This record gives sequence, structure tokens and C-alpha cells, in this order.
Amino acid sequence: MGWGVFGFNPGAGHNSVNIEDTKLSGAFIINISRINDDRGFFARSFCESEFAAAGIPERFVQCNISYNETKGALRGMHYQVPPSNEGKLVRCTHGAIFDVIVDIRPDSETYLQWISVELTAQNRTAIFAPSGFAHGFQTLVDDSEVFYQMTDFYAPDLARGFSWNDPEIGINWPLAAPIISPKDQSLSNFVE
Repeated sequence: MGWGVFGFNPGAGHNSVNIEDTKLSGAFIINISRINDDRGFFARSFCESEFAAAGIPERFVQCNISYNETKGALRGMHYQVPPSNEGKLVRCTHGAIFDVIVDIRPDSETYLQWISVELTAQNRTAIFAPSGFAHGFQTLVDDSEVFYQMTDFYAPDLARGFSWNDPEIGINWPLAAPIISPKDQSLSNFVE
């Protein structure tokens, strides 16, 4: 049995990506499966065949980084409309965030329902929001960085958003008095 480049034996155990369903159809939580040794660990964060088997698009065309200096920074709720209706694979690479996705597909059984997950540099969890979802997050600590993989290109003329505190959606943000950009403060409540 050969040893891989990183010094782990691929025959000693399958290192798959752990993809969990959520109550929102097409949205998934992705956790890594670690292979630990005295140096640290090795883990797979993406596998085209495993993602495709779960129904996650295997093609990501753009990656973005959002750096946030201050605890309590809130970005959202953002989405794009067709024909550039993007899905997002989101993970926190430094710090910690409270990440939220909202199903805004009018024909969905979970229309206007939301889920949240704490994404941290320590848990290395990711969330996949398919096209037809809005996304936002609030930083839980200073110096938090978020890494996005997008299924479609950014199209400013198709970018939309709604208020982070829309009472019809009712997101329970963890920190009071969020720090919000003027652009996000100007967003109105969601209208189909």
C-alpha cells in the first residue's frame, strides 16, 4: 500500500466529505472527516463526485473573501436573480460567524424559512445555499474572514437584497446592535 503525498495511507480509511441534509431542500451542511496524526490532521473539503451525488453543483466559477474587523458586523441578506441566480458554498477561514440562509423560492415547501449554522475556523464546517436562497451572516468575534465559492458570476445588475431584520422572515441574530453598511441598512423588507 502506497502512502500519499501528505503522508497518510489512503487505503487505511476513506476520507469522505460529510454532507448533511437540512430542512431546506437543496441546502446542505458540510463537515470534514479528519485523519489525525501527531502533526495535525488531513481532511477533504470538496469532492466533485460526492457533491454531485448529494445534488450540489460540482462547478464553482468564482471565489470571494469577506474580511470583517469587528465583532457584530452583519452582511445580508443578499441574493441574485435569474439568469445569474447563484448558489454559494460558504466557510469561515478565520474567526467565527453566525451564517443564515433563507429559502426565497416561491414554489418551495419551505418558502421564507431560514436556517443558521455557526461557521468557525475551528469547526471548519461549511454551508451550501443553492440558487434561489438569500444569504447573510453576523461575525461573532473580531477579525473574521469568510470564503465563498459561487456557482455563477457576480452580476451587479441582478444583485438584490432585503432587510436583515425583516419581521416576516424573523431571523434571530445573536448579537444586538449589529454593524451594517449604509447599503444594507437601506434594504427594504422582502417582497416576492
